[in-house]
Amino acid sequence: MAYFLQQLASALPIAALYALLAFGYSIAFSVTRRADLTYGALFGFSGQIFLLFSDFAWNRLWLVLPAALAVGAISALVYALGAGLFIGRSIMRRLVVTSANTVVVASLGVALVLMELSRIAAETRSLWLPPFLNMPLTLWPDPQFPVTLTVIQLLNTLLMLALVGAGHVFLARSAWGRAWRAVSDDAGAAALCGVDGSRVFVAAYGLSALLAAVAGILATSYYGNMDFGAGLVFGVKVLFIAAIGGQTAPVLAALGAAAIGLSETLWSAYGPMLWRDFAIFSFLVLLLVLTRKEQFQP
Repeated sequence: MAYFLQQLASALPIAALYALLAFGYSIAFSVTRRADLTYGALFGFSGQIFLLFSDFAWNRLWLVLPAALAVGAISALVYALGAGLFIGRSIMRRLVVTSANTVVVASLGVALVLMELSRIAAETRSLWLPPFLNMPLTLWPDPQFPVTLTVIQLLNTLLMLALVGAGHVFLARSAWGRAWRAVSDDAGAAALCGVDGSRVFVAAYGLSALLAAVAGILATSYYGNMDFGAGLVFGVKVLFIAAIGGQTAPVLAALGAAAIGLSETLWSAYGPMLWRDFAIFSFLVLLLVLTRKEQFQP
């Protein structure tokens, strides 16, 4: 029983990460209506920028660790948000208007560019953060098998869930949220009602990029590293996990993604690791085929 509880506790950080990623991806997908690998690339890009600037602040500026991490986090947010706004305004918005199906191909190109930029900037070095906030907190004081989480795991989980909750409230109650829903449902009708679809599109892409950047920073803080190919891997994975709850319903996408995170952890605990990704993706493909709904614009 204690082992099972430990697996549930260990699933919380990854479930929260998947939920935040799916939530942010759904915001952008609602206005593009096309599969977009850029989101995962921005997630990996922010983590790599976080590592690069934290390393620079630590080794070149001789800052203490909290200050070095702060410099890295601020730089990652600025770079990822700037990249997201530029991509949304200058690439994706134009493609959606002229030839929406090219969004998929363009997103792959953008993902490769971001991956290579971060790799070249880091000189192909694999940078690692020193462990911090890794003190265990006991959640279930079993004398033989105590259930624990580290401080960084608990803080990351709470912050990610808080962002999903705050984002849901913002989309549901704000004027911009109403405009975003109008553009998502019917951009032409929204324009007739005076809603500037172009601004909403760029703002949605920027908000999505911001959430991807935060997720990248928090994930890198926990794991200590961000691989150069992580952007493409997570880009593909987010496409699937967001679709479980509904790619145009952010909070439902987040719930579906959290369920996948829980399933991955339980499979790792009780099933063969070699078959985990195959089993999870097979289940996702089967579920999407059986519950397929037409979500794309003609």
